[in-house]
Amino acid sequence: MASIVLATLNARYAHASLGLRYLRANLGELRDDSVIAEFALGRREEEVVERLLAHAPRVVGFGVYIWNVEQTTRIVALLKAVAPQVMVVVGGPEVSHEIESQRICALADFVVTGWGDVTFAKLARALLHGPRPIMKVHAGEQPPLDAIALPYREFSDDDLRHRHVYVEASRGCPFKCEFCLSALDKTAWPFPLAPFLDEMAQLYARGARHFKFVDRTFNLKIESSIATLRFFLERIEANVDDPPFVHFELIPDHLPQKLREWIARFPPGVLQFEIGIQTWNEEVQRLISRRQDNAAAEANLRWLRAHTRAHLHVDLIAGLPGEDLESFARGFDRLVSLQPHEIQLGILKRLRGAPIARHTQPFGLRFNPEPPYDVLATDRIDFATMQRIARFASYWERIANSGRFARALPLVLADLPFARFMALADWLYARTGRTHSIANEALYELLHRWLIEAGVARTHAAEALAADYVASGARGSLSFADTAHAPRVEPRAAAAPRRQRRHLRSATSS
Repeated sequence: MASIVLATLNARYAHASLGLRYLRANLGELRDDSVIAEFALGRREEEVVERLLAHAPRVVGFGVYIWNVEQTTRIVALLKAVAPQVMVVVGGPEVSHEIESQRICALADFVVTGWGDVTFAKLARALLHGPRPIMKVHAGEQPPLDAIALPYREFSDDDLRHRHVYVEASRGCPFKCEFCLSALDKTAWPFPLAPFLDEMAQLYARGARHFKFVDRTFNLKIESSIATLRFFLERIEANVDDPPFVHFELIPDHLPQKLREWIARFPPGVLQFEIGIQTWNEEVQRLISRRQDNAAAEANLRWLRAHTRAHLHVDLIAGLPGEDLESFARGFDRLVSLQPHEIQLGILKRLRGAPIARHTQPFGLRFNPEPPYDVLATDRIDFATMQRIARFASYWERIANSGRFARALPLVLADLPFARFMALADWLYARTGRTHSIANEALYELLHRWLIEAGVARTHAAEALAADYVASGARGSLSFADTAHAPRVEPRAAAAPRRQRRHLRSATSS
């Protein structure tokens, strides 16, 4: 039994909510009268409510995000219907803005906006011990970071064995990119480094090996970045047979020599850098208040690809105000030429509270009224074309970002990457009517057919795809395999740590 239940719906089981763990760590004397209840998105709502009520809570706090707001709204409605005496508090980025227009906020008893670490604890004390607050909406208090209890001891041993460990060395962002909620921050605030690394050491000693830093700007303060890299490198050198996997988000145009020297020392399969290019179009960058030295960003990407073993995951956004299809295509081709391991193609979303909304009328932005609020059309890209881009992104994830078509992908892209892959995406959709749920062998067969129709020699296409199929570890049959004379390729060892297989595959096939 627990008086307070902290709940959320994660996108997948492997994701563990950092926000809920911050809330519990900062409950003070109420911590031991609280539990965390996490569920994977798609879980039956009645089952979620049943499990929540099994704790006999007096207060249930929900973490609400763009990916879970629809289902969380249904859960809150159901909870209030069957247990109206339970006080419901909602918080998180999705309910921190435009509160009056959201059904979930109307259903909830209280709403916490912004930072909840301290504010939720104060609200919980008032709800349990009185007096009950009169105001429904409570603006989150932003305390000094050294006054916030760190959340990392709230990760269970089971979390450390089976789930991503989300950590943050800093909060906020000094940049003002208008598509991002971080544009509302005044600056970035670093957590005190020594206590933070002490917590990381405890996590590591307990067996944590998959660390995802949620910092928006890991390489903003170079000395802190180097200290963090040194921390992980020392542990790798102490036990090379059990390396971690560490994800950082990098500012693309800020990579001084001192930081380069440390990055270059890491073995393959350890570092992943998420690098947001978003757009190469300088006019669009100015329009959305994005400061980016494109020449420096390109030089840094080239250096990272040539001189490090880091896995590079680079982001582009389609549908930004002022950018047409031709500009986006040029940017995509420019990025492909830099050979990152993954290119994440996102569609612009209207996050609640983000300043991008100011461009809605001037640039004819038409957003989906339902989550995830993706842009459906602009004055430069019509609805049908935006749908084609969305399908392009889905197929790109399946074919290019999967790493399973290392030999066939260059044949697909040839010397016109965007145009060629868009032609493939249109062709695939015309024949299958879907972007997902295409059987593995069927996808190989379809790619074989398209490559031949696109002018690739039949034997060349067959050999590349057959080699990719074997290297992926698949064990089925392909109709064209008998005609392929591909060199022998050993399948990847299934014993490799699951978190690293995809990244090691990228490193060894390049």
